[in-house]
Amino acid sequence: MEIIIGALSLLLGASFGYYARQSIAKKQLNTAESNAAKALEEAEKKVKEIVIEAKGKAVDILEEAKKKEQEREQKIARSEERLEKREVTLEGKIEEIERGRELLEKKAGEIRQIRKEVDETRAQELKRLEKIAGLSKEDAKNVLLQLTEEENRDLIAKRIKSLEATGQEELNKKAKDIMTSAIQKYAGSHSADVTTSTVNIPSDEVKGRIIGREGRNIKTLERLTGIEIIVDDTPEAIVISGFDPIRREIAKIAIEKLLGDGRIHPTKIEEAVEFAKQEINNKIREAGEAAVYDVGVAGLDPKLVQIIGRLRYRTSYGQNALLHSLEVAHLSGALASELGADVAIAKKAGLLHDIGKAIDHEVEGTHVEIGIKILQKFNIGKEIIDAMKSHHEDYPFDSPESMIIAAADAISASRPGARKDTLENYLKRLGELEDVVNSFEEVEKSYAIQAGREIRVFVKPDKTDDLGAIKLARSIADKIEAELKYPGEIKVNVIRETRATEVAR
Repeated sequence: MEIIIGALSLLLGASFGYYARQSIAKKQLNTAESNAAKALEEAEKKVKEIVIEAKGKAVDILEEAKKKEQEREQKIARSEERLEKREVTLEGKIEEIERGRELLEKKAGEIRQIRKEVDETRAQELKRLEKIAGLSKEDAKNVLLQLTEEENRDLIAKRIKSLEATGQEELNKKAKDIMTSAIQKYAGSHSADVTTSTVNIPSDEVKGRIIGREGRNIKTLERLTGIEIIVDDTPEAIVISGFDPIRREIAKIAIEKLLGDGRIHPTKIEEAVEFAKQEINNKIREAGEAAVYDVGVAGLDPKLVQIIGRLRYRTSYGQNALLHSLEVAHLSGALASELGADVAIAKKAGLLHDIGKAIDHEVEGTHVEIGIKILQKFNIGKEIIDAMKSHHEDYPFDSPESMIIAAADAISASRPGARKDTLENYLKRLGELEDVVNSFEEVEKSYAIQAGREIRVFVKPDKTDDLGAIKLARSIADKIEAELKYPGEIKVNVIRETRATEVAR
């Protein structure tokens, strides 16, 4: 019974719980559906608002686009209107230009016709004048010029002086600019080799050992080297004298080696001289290689480089031949660069222009002729030989480079202190200059001044006038150029002076 009651109670409780759960579920469902319906309604409301807003914006955009389109069309219309106006204006101008061209062509034709008629008239008048005067056109021209010159001699003289002064100033300025630029690009130091060398010795006691018993040591040295060795009272020094710089250098090296060794006798002297000869050959080769490298010339035969090195021990009027050649090479290169000539040819020819001096004391002929033969032997180009062979005007100038080499050689040689000339040669050169000037009959007296760089000429006032003095100066300058050789330039200064003297009593 209790079991049944319990079962019924359980059944009733389950039923009640089921219905209660169903009731709660329906309430919850009704609440969710209500919320969903409410959210859907709000969403539809928002969609309507967005659509309305989008339609409004679309309308605004369309109106803005229509407005811009209208403005663009108005601009295009205005541009087309301006273009049409321009076309009309251009067409008018083209028509005007065409009319002007036709008018000019017409006038040009008229001018040509008038010129033709004038030429014909001039020719007829000239024939009539020649017939009347009995003179040809050229004869009349000469007569007219002669009359004009006689009437205006003073004016012509002044005009010539003015033109010459102006032209000379311009030429001098240009030449100085070019020369200054070239010289500034190369400024080398020079040491002039003379006829003696000095060897320092540690003490005067060594002098006796150098002389040797009965002078055998010094005699052996002089015989092997061909140099005079002077042992005098000069303290701690021996003088080596000779005109061959290579021999002097060999003797100097040999003596220095003997002094360093301490043993001085004929056998050692022979060994020292042989050593010195080998040493000097090495120095000559090094000097040649250094010179070639300094100038920037490549591809020369080693034997030719050796000959170039020999110039280190040659001098000309006291000027070292190798240093002179280097200076001429650099100056030639700089001048060629300034004047637009071939720099490579100028530098190479400048370096080799005095190559004949390296052996001119061993071979007969001038150093120019010897140099040409040396360069031909080593297959040096013809343009190099042509450029170097004219530097003493023994040959005509065949190229701009040949004139550049001559100018650079004159610059290097005539530079103050570069060379040492004898008083006899100096006086002889000045005398020759005065003799050339005095050969003119108009000249009363002349004086060479400024070391021969200027000649002052006093003319006879009754033999020439001012215009004649100008012509005389030109004639004197031409004769000096033709008959004399000189470095640099010579200024011809003609002075005409008229004096009138009376005595008041």
